[in-house]
Amino acid sequence: MCGRFTSSQRRETIAERFQVGVPDGYRERYNLAPAQPALIVRERDGDREALMARWGLLPHWAKDERISYKLINARAETLAEKPAFRSLLGKHRCLVVADGFYEWRLGAGGKKEPMHFRLADGAPFAFAGLWTSRTDPRTGDLVESCTIVTTRPNDLVAPVHDRMPVILPRELEQDWLDPAISKEHALALLEPYAPDRMIALPASPRVNSVRNDDAGVLAPDADTLAA
Repeated sequence: MCGRFTSSQRRETIAERFQVGVPDGYRERYNLAPAQPALIVRERDGDREALMARWGLLPHWAKDERISYKLINARAETLAEKPAFRSLLGKHRCLVVADGFYEWRLGAGGKKEPMHFRLADGAPFAFAGLWTSRTDPRTGDLVESCTIVTTRPNDLVAPVHDRMPVILPRELEQDWLDPAISKEHALALLEPYAPDRMIALPASPRVNSVRNDDAGVLAPDADTLAA
């Protein structure tokens, strides 16, 4: 699964890269966790729209909001089968803006060590995502939420984890957003990203706590470097 990621690019960079207006609620994130707002891009009436959406899908039929913690990821292989996702595959696809994600490897002495996976050039990218919305029954507010699609790992991620988020090649992002393409076409886009275009670097154990959300979490501690 993908349980933490980074979306730390400046708003000007994101606006140019994705050709959208970046919402006021966006801020640079180095340790984005479930239930927190993530920046997504979707297509509405032929135009791209960027907004902040709660990470962890919150279906309209869910009676308990805690279900969203179980719906932070959606497996590409069963996307067209699971009730929470299949109705969204046709018209509710989105890009989840990111520039890296964390996974934990087993280090010396059985201690888990965080690794940060990103593109080799450090550029922003998009995870394949799905979105939905519902009205909060208590406040009447509209709640937008999203999930990140995962697939089998590439050769870089495989030694650390058996899944990875789907990073869409830039030239396929519009295909994923396009509501006119078939579900079969959309599913065919959900492949592991090319490992030779990515790097993996040790990160700080500080990332284990969601309270730590600064650039320092990307720097490994001395013990990790020594190992």
